[in-house]
Amino acid sequence: MNDITNRADLLHLMRQFYNKLLSDDRIRYIFTDIAQIDLEAHLPHLADFWEQTLLREGSYRKNVMHIHLELNEKESLRPEHFQIWLKHFDKTVDEHFEGSNSELIKTRALSIATIMQLKISQKNHN
Repeated sequence: MNDITNRADLLHLMRQFYNKLLSDDRIRYIFTDIAQIDLEAHLPHLADFWEQTLLREGSYRKNVMHIHLELNEKESLRPEHFQIWLKHFDKTVDEHFEGSNSELIKTRALSIATIMQLKISQKNHN
Protein backbone atom coordinates (compact mmCIF):
# COMPACT_ATOMS: atom_id res chain seq x y z
CA MET A 1 0.00 0.00 0.00
CA ASN A 2 1.05 3.57 -0.65
CA ASP A 3 1.07 6.55 1.67
CA ILE A 4 -1.21 9.58 1.36
CA THR A 5 0.69 11.98 -0.87
CA ASN A 6 -1.77 14.16 -2.78
CA ARG A 7 -5.28 15.51 -3.18
CA ALA A 8 -6.44 12.48 -5.17
CA ASP A 9 -5.46 10.25 -2.25
CA LEU A 10 -7.38 12.50 0.14
CA LEU A 11 -10.48 12.47 -2.06
CA HIS A 12 -10.33 8.68 -2.21
CA LEU A 13 -9.89 8.47 1.56
CA MET A 14 -12.78 10.86 2.25
CA ARG A 15 -15.13 9.04 -0.14
CA GLN A 16 -14.39 5.68 1.49
CA PHE A 17 -14.59 7.18 4.99
CA TYR A 18 -17.92 8.90 4.40
CA ASN A 19 -19.33 5.74 2.85
CA LYS A 20 -18.62 4.07 6.21
CA LEU A 21 -20.14 6.95 8.19
CA LEU A 22 -23.26 7.02 6.03
CA SER A 23 -23.65 3.26 6.45
CA ASP A 24 -23.55 3.45 10.25
CA ASP A 25 -27.01 3.92 11.78
CA ARG A 26 -25.50 5.33 14.97
CA ILE A 27 -24.12 8.41 13.22
CA ARG A 28 -25.58 8.63 9.70
CA TYR A 29 -28.48 10.86 10.78
CA ILE A 30 -26.08 13.63 11.82
CA PHE A 31 -24.84 13.91 8.24
CA THR A 32 -28.10 13.21 6.41
CA ASP A 33 -30.81 14.72 8.62
CA ILE A 34 -29.04 17.38 10.69
CA ALA A 35 -26.17 18.66 8.53
CA GLN A 36 -27.95 17.56 5.33
CA ILE A 37 -24.69 17.16 3.44
CA ASP A 38 -24.55 16.47 -0.25
CA LEU A 39 -21.57 14.13 -0.31
CA GLU A 40 -20.44 15.02 -3.81
CA ALA A 41 -20.51 18.74 -2.97
CA HIS A 42 -18.90 18.14 0.44
CA LEU A 43 -15.97 15.97 -0.71
CA PRO A 44 -13.93 18.85 -2.22
CA HIS A 45 -14.24 20.80 1.06
CA LEU A 46 -13.05 17.78 3.03
CA ALA A 47 -10.12 17.34 0.66
CA ASP A 48 -9.32 21.06 0.96
CA PHE A 49 -9.26 20.81 4.75
CA TRP A 50 -7.05 17.71 4.87
CA GLU A 51 -4.79 18.97 2.10
CA GLN A 52 -4.09 22.04 4.24
CA THR A 53 -3.91 20.10 7.51
CA LEU A 54 -1.81 17.15 6.35
CA LEU A 55 0.08 18.22 3.25
CA ARG A 56 0.36 21.95 4.06
CA GLU A 57 -0.94 22.76 0.60
CA GLY A 58 -4.01 24.62 -0.54
CA SER A 59 -5.79 27.51 1.04
CA TYR A 60 -8.59 26.17 3.24
CA ARG A 61 -9.74 29.05 5.43
CA LYS A 62 -13.11 28.02 6.88
CA ASN A 63 -13.47 27.81 10.65
CA VAL A 64 -14.02 24.09 11.22
CA MET A 65 -14.66 24.60 14.92
CA HIS A 66 -17.39 27.17 14.27
CA ILE A 67 -19.06 24.87 11.74
CA HIS A 68 -19.19 22.04 14.27
CA LEU A 69 -20.32 24.29 17.12
CA GLU A 70 -23.23 25.38 14.92
CA LEU A 71 -24.00 21.74 14.15
CA ASN A 72 -23.95 21.01 17.89
CA GLU A 73 -26.64 23.69 18.33
CA LYS A 74 -28.93 21.59 16.11
CA GLU A 75 -27.97 18.18 17.53
CA SER A 76 -25.81 17.49 20.54
CA LEU A 77 -22.52 15.98 19.40
CA ARG A 78 -21.66 13.48 22.12
CA PRO A 79 -18.39 11.68 22.92
CA GLU A 80 -19.74 8.46 21.40
CA HIS A 81 -20.25 10.27 18.07
CA PHE A 82 -16.59 11.25 18.07
CA GLN A 83 -15.55 7.71 19.02
CA ILE A 84 -17.53 6.27 16.11
CA TRP A 85 -16.11 8.92 13.76
CA LEU A 86 -12.53 8.20 14.85
CA LYS A 87 -12.98 4.42 14.65
CA HIS A 88 -14.20 4.69 11.05
CA PHE A 89 -11.51 7.25 10.19
CA ASP A 90 -8.64 5.13 11.48
CA LYS A 91 -10.03 1.95 9.92
CA THR A 92 -10.45 3.61 6.53
CA VAL A 93 -6.92 5.02 6.59
CA ASP A 94 -5.51 1.61 7.56
CA GLU A 95 -7.49 -0.18 4.83
CA HIS A 96 -6.23 2.07 2.04
CA PHE A 97 -2.89 3.61 3.02
CA GLU A 98 0.26 3.12 5.05
CA GLY A 99 3.20 5.35 5.81
CA SER A 100 4.16 8.45 7.75
CA ASN A 101 1.37 10.67 6.38
CA SER A 102 -1.15 7.91 7.07
CA GLU A 103 -0.07 7.83 10.70
CA LEU A 104 0.04 11.63 10.87
CA ILE A 105 -3.50 12.07 9.53
CA LYS A 106 -4.82 9.70 12.21
CA THR A 107 -2.95 11.65 14.90
CA ARG A 108 -4.27 14.96 13.59
CA ALA A 109 -7.82 13.57 13.40
CA LEU A 110 -7.59 12.49 17.05
CA SER A 111 -6.25 15.91 18.07
CA ILE A 112 -8.98 17.75 16.18
CA ALA A 113 -11.72 15.49 17.58
CA THR A 114 -10.38 15.95 21.12
CA ILE A 115 -10.30 19.74 20.82
CA MET A 116 -13.79 19.79 19.30
CA GLN A 117 -15.15 17.70 22.16
CA LEU A 118 -13.59 20.04 24.71
CA LYS A 119 -14.95 23.17 22.99
CA ILE A 120 -18.41 21.63 22.62
CA SER A 121 -18.40 20.55 26.26
CA GLN A 122 -17.39 24.06 27.36
CA LYS A 123 -20.12 25.63 25.25
CA ASN A 124 -22.74 23.18 26.52
CA HIS A 125 -21.87 23.99 30.13
CA ASN A 126 -22.00 27.78 29.72
